[in-house]
Amino acid sequence: MNGHSIHTRLSEMRSKAFIVGITGLVLCAIGAYLEPKQFFISYLFGYVFWLGLALGCFGFLMIHHLTGGRWGFPVRRFYEAGIMTLPLMALLFIPICFGLQYLYVWTDARAVAANPTLQHRSEYMTPAGFMIRAAIFLALWSGAALSMNKWSLQQDGTTDIDPTRKLRTLSGPGILLYPLTATFVLVDWILSLEPDWFSTMFLVLIVIGQMLSGLAFSILLLAWFRKCDPYAGIVTESHFHHLGMLLFAFIMLWTYMAFSQLLIIYSGNLPHEIAWYTHRVAGDWIVVVWILILFHFSIPFFLLLSRDIKRNANILATLAFVVLIAHLVNDYWLIAPSFSPTGIHLHWLDIAAPAGVGGIWLAAFAHRLKGHPLLVTNDPRQQPVHAT
Repeated sequence: MNGHSIHTRLSEMRSKAFIVGITGLVLCAIGAYLEPKQFFISYLFGYVFWLGLALGCFGFLMIHHLTGGRWGFPVRRFYEAGIMTLPLMALLFIPICFGLQYLYVWTDARAVAANPTLQHRSEYMTPAGFMIRAAIFLALWSGAALSMNKWSLQQDGTTDIDPTRKLRTLSGPGILLYPLTATFVLVDWILSLEPDWFSTMFLVLIVIGQMLSGLAFSILLLAWFRKCDPYAGIVTESHFHHLGMLLFAFIMLWTYMAFSQLLIIYSGNLPHEIAWYTHRVAGDWIVVVWILILFHFSIPFFLLLSRDIKRNANILATLAFVVLIAHLVNDYWLIAPSFSPTGIHLHWLDIAAPAGVGGIWLAAFAHRLKGHPLLVTNDPRQQPVHAT
């Protein structure tokens, strides 16, 4: 296939995603008028998933710059296009600011007066503080994304290693600041949905899940484009094997953290923390738990034990897709039971909102990816990508 083919695919992806996104956002506007509380719940869920995908790309891009691993060169442009959606996500955060009273009990003065935990957090958990913290960290992430993208493209045009040195210099502290800054916003956006819920492991678990979704997304794209120029004849089974091993490792890490959190809370008999879990196993929520056990861990884990499966692009891409959809379900499970603790109440906005945000995100992603060379050049750490 020639270079035009992959750009045609990206153009089609951008057009279709944009139509889906606009349609979804129009439906969201209707839903916001008819059922404002449900709109903000659904929009928060969709926003958290797609922002998490962008941040997962951010994490893996910094790991690649620090390690220079061969696995990262074919997918690096995917990660760069992913992080370049962060300024867009900063804009898409604005609707959430208008729905705080529908989402968070700490915005209700009477609820704060009746709850000692909320009183203790009252100086920190305020609408102004919520928006200021979000604005600061979204701006930091967007600024870092713009800088990394600029230096990467500069390296393409020169044999001077200074741009790569800048990328490594930023990625060192960046890989530490990413989970730290994410912790602040995740406390605000997710942890504070239930004021008595607290877990130091929960936020790390979400960050690991974000990186897992970013990795799965890059595997899907590489499998889709592998027969197109400039990937044809360059991307080999070895690259999929390396990415498959990373996918296997992050699935294990996510599962270990999720199980450890449950085990500590259960064995410690911590009543406030246990209540968070009881909301998520009540009624038919237990079905979602089994979906996550099967598709977020068990099936991908056991299949990825096989070396042949990790080297098979089609099967690996299928597993990556399963993991990505399972992670979408996981984000829904994190948020929705806070408002429906007795069972699943799936609303049409739960589909429209993720589709709306996701359509716009994918359109912006495809536009960014199409606008730059798909393979990096002049990186001093780059080895021949056709080597096995």
